[in-house]
Amino acid sequence: MSRFSRLEVYNAMIETGVVPVFYHANVETAKQVVKACYEGGIRVFEFTNRGDFAQDVFSELNRWAEKECPEMILGVGSIVDAPTAALYIQLGTNFVVGPLLNPDIFKVCNRRQIAYSPGCATTTEIGWAQELGAEIVKVFPGGNVGGPSFVKNIVGPMPWSKIMVTGGVEPTEDNLSAWFEAGVACVGMGSNLFPKEAIKNEDWYKITELSKLSLSIAKKYK
Repeated sequence: MSRFSRLEVYNAMIETGVVPVFYHANVETAKQVVKACYEGGIRVFEFTNRGDFAQDVFSELNRWAEKECPEMILGVGSIVDAPTAALYIQLGTNFVVGPLLNPDIFKVCNRRQIAYSPGCATTTEIGWAQELGAEIVKVFPGGNVGGPSFVKNIVGPMPWSKIMVTGGVEPTEDNLSAWFEAGVACVGMGSNLFPKEAIKNEDWYKITELSKLSLSIAKKYK
């Protein structure tokens, strides 16, 4: 069972503005990355379902985070079907994110009051996701579907829309200011928040600093 309600999840996403997106097959590395983000002020974290036995890594990571990072809202990403969503719900995920929109995932998540943010790339998909119950809709891949101008042109005629954009997000003032000024509610940030060299060299302080920087920029332009 999730530790945080979906209202708490949505509020945390909007209040902080930044959701790290990360996967690693080694659970100890994943723990260090989550801890580094936590120390940098991050309170919502998406662990992606990208590799074999990812659910085992998530299960241990989620139990660990409850004790070591008690305010961290840990969720799962890259979910494309309902059975996988149900598996992670059983493991205690607090939210589900996907690269696409699947109505069957809504049925599973809504039944258990779990936040689901499906990936959308058109106005029609965004509207459909909202009709099915999405409070925050993921626009993906953000940098390819039109960038900040796409978001701006969505929230113009649909000002009630709360959009989390993932793909093409960088921990820089130029990039983040463009997204937030366009009207996003929050951003999902992957590899740019976790430089390969930092992971390789176990430079967790670098990730903490990038987290702090990203949050400060988001706060400035939200």
